[in-house]
Amino acid sequence: MRAEVLICGASFAGLAVARELAGSGADVLVIDRYEIGERQTSACACPTRWLEAMGVAGSIKQELPYMTFSTPYRTARYRLPWSWSSFDYRTLCAALWEQCTGVRFETAKVESLGEPTADGSLSVITDRGTLHSPLVVDALGWRRVLSSPHYQPPQAPLSRGLEVHPDSDHSGDALDVFVERGLARRGFGWRVPAGDEARIGVGSYDPSQHVKRETVELAERLGSEAVKYQGNWFPHRLRDATGDNVFFVGDSAGHCFPLSGEGIRTAFYFGIACGRELRAVVANESDRESALAAYGAFSASHGRAFRIALALQRIVPALPPRLLTGVLAVVGLQRFVDRAFGWYLNQAPPEFADSATRSGPGPSEPLGAPLAGAAR
Repeated sequence: MRAEVLICGASFAGLAVARELAGSGADVLVIDRYEIGERQTSACACPTRWLEAMGVAGSIKQELPYMTFSTPYRTARYRLPWSWSSFDYRTLCAALWEQCTGVRFETAKVESLGEPTADGSLSVITDRGTLHSPLVVDALGWRRVLSSPHYQPPQAPLSRGLEVHPDSDHSGDALDVFVERGLARRGFGWRVPAGDEARIGVGSYDPSQHVKRETVELAERLGSEAVKYQGNWFPHRLRDATGDNVFFVGDSAGHCFPLSGEGIRTAFYFGIACGRELRAVVANESDRESALAAYGAFSASHGRAFRIALALQRIVPALPPRLLTGVLAVVGLQRFVDRAFGWYLNQAPPEFADSATRSGPGPSEPLGAPLAGAAR
C-alpha cells in the first residue's frame, strides 16, 4: 500500500515520468483504471523526431511530411521543416513501458486525494484501497482528479473532439486540417492517414457544441465510413503544474497547446521534466519542496507560448473565411513555413528527451504556427 513514487495514470505523460525513473532503484508504482495501452484516447500523431527521441519509432504507421489547410475557398499545402507521424497507440505504450525498468504497475481507479499521513506522505484513495507515497503524480487527464475542484465541462476551459477510424489504403502524405464554420463555429476538422486506417474528426473549442453530425459529414465527404468512434475532452489553457504537494503533468496541468489541440509531444516533454525532478529527490540530491518549486517554475515558464496560442485560438475562427484563406496562402510561403513551424516545434523540442540536464527555463521563442495540426 506504499511506494516511494506513485504515478496515477498510464497516459503518455505518466509513462514519460516513469521512463525517467527507470533504473533509479526507487519503488515506483504506476496505477491506471485500464491496462497499459488498452484504451486509445487521441488521434495519435506526433512529430517524428519526438517518436525517435523517445525510442518508440517502431510504432509509426505512416510518416506525413506535409500539412494541408482547407477553407471553403482553397486548400493550402505546406512542406514542413519536420514531419508528423501517425502511430499505433498500443505499440507505442508497450514500447514506452519496456523502457520503465524496475517500475511496477497495478490496475486501480483513482478516486481522490485523501488526508496526508503523519510522516508527510500523501494518501490516494482508489477503488482497491488507499495508497500512500511522499511523491505523487497526477497524469490522469483533463479531470485533474487529485485537485479540488475538478474540471467540469462545459464550464471548464476544455475543447471537445470526436473522430472515426475508417479503413484506408496507406495513401496520403499530409496531415489535413479543415477550417470551416460548417464543421465547427470555433474549431477545425482533421484527417490523419495512419497506414491501414484514416483518423477523421472534428474538434470544437466551444465545449457546448456537439460534433457528431459534423464528424459523420466530414467522413462521408472524404469518401469514408463513420466507424470506430472515439472522443475525448482536452484542455486549452495552462494550469498550475503543482498543488497540494502533487505534481500535475499532461492534460491535468493543461499541457495541451491551444489552437492546435496537440498534447502528445507536450505530455512527453513535461513528463520528462517532472521525472527528472523526482529522480533527483529519490537520489537524495533534492527534496520534495525543491522539486515541486522547480517543476512548477519550468511549466510556468512556457506560459507565453500558451497565451499566444490561446489568443490565436480566439482570433482565427473570427476571421472572415476569405481573409483566412489569404492569410493561409501568405503563411504558406516556404520561408514562413520553415520559421513558423520551427518556432512551434521549439516550444517542446525533441532534443530535450536526450538532454541529461535537469529541468531549466523553457524556450523563449514564440509559438509561430497558425494552426499546427490536429495531433491529439
